[in-house]
Amino acid sequence: MFEIILGAISLGLLWAIMTIGVYITYRILDIADLTVEGSIAMGAAIAAFSIFNGMNPFVATCLAFVGGMLAGLVTGILHTKLKIPALLAGILTMIALYSVNLRIMGKANLSLLRIDTVFTPMENLGLSPTYSVMLFGFISVMAIVGLLYWFFGTEIGCAIRATGNNPQMARAQGINTNNMIILGLVISNGLVALSGSLIAQSQSFADIQMGIGSIVIGLASVIIGEVIFGTRNFFNCLISLVLGAITYRIIIALVLKMGMPANDLKLFTAITVAIALSLPVFKTYLRPIKKSMNGGDL
Repeated sequence: MFEIILGAISLGLLWAIMTIGVYITYRILDIADLTVEGSIAMGAAIAAFSIFNGMNPFVATCLAFVGGMLAGLVTGILHTKLKIPALLAGILTMIALYSVNLRIMGKANLSLLRIDTVFTPMENLGLSPTYSVMLFGFISVMAIVGLLYWFFGTEIGCAIRATGNNPQMARAQGINTNNMIILGLVISNGLVALSGSLIAQSQSFADIQMGIGSIVIGLASVIIGEVIFGTRNFFNCLISLVLGAITYRIIIALVLKMGMPANDLKLFTAITVAIALSLPVFKTYLRPIKKSMNGGDL
């Protein structure tokens, strides 16, 4: 059981990077961006193909990040310049990326067994694969949280937050909201692709289907983090996202341990997200009951 939880934590740290990317579009920009399902597989495909062909794994990981940024740029241009609704723009890019990812890898999946990855240097120090992934994931996540906390406190970062919060007011203040939306999508999908590249290296293979359902996993982690760990301020919110991703992975690991078929995981995740998103509605129904009970006590 201890090993299962450790594995869930290590994987959760890698998925936390994707969760932060989803949060930028879903919460900050108020856009449901389905590009995620293509860009996470794109990051895995770029990293796996590059490493398989002898490229330094750290350079390959950075290249995957750039690839994800380009995917976000395409979605941003489709939405802001060509006036395609954000949801449809994300779907179009996601569909296109399926073919792009196949072109990159040359086949549906690519193995990285017995090939050096970004985790190899830590394994060479004597750490087990699980602890290597956990340590590297923790360092990466904390660096990203620190950078984003700083960035969203800058003038440009505040402009992105203002654009998502109130675009009309942002335009009245002289902010080019179209550029801010594009920038937010670029950062978001860059992080998602980075997460995909690290996940592929941790599991030693990249698969064209690995992005399916990733947006739901990201939303589940976001909602779990916000509900359980709170959103008192922006830094607390970023940490909550990380803890939410880890919590989600632990829940999945425990559910599998209890005997749930792996084929039912997508259904379980969808139900979890639906319940979490419905919590505000449940609270409105429970409030009158609470008041009546308090009145009865008096």
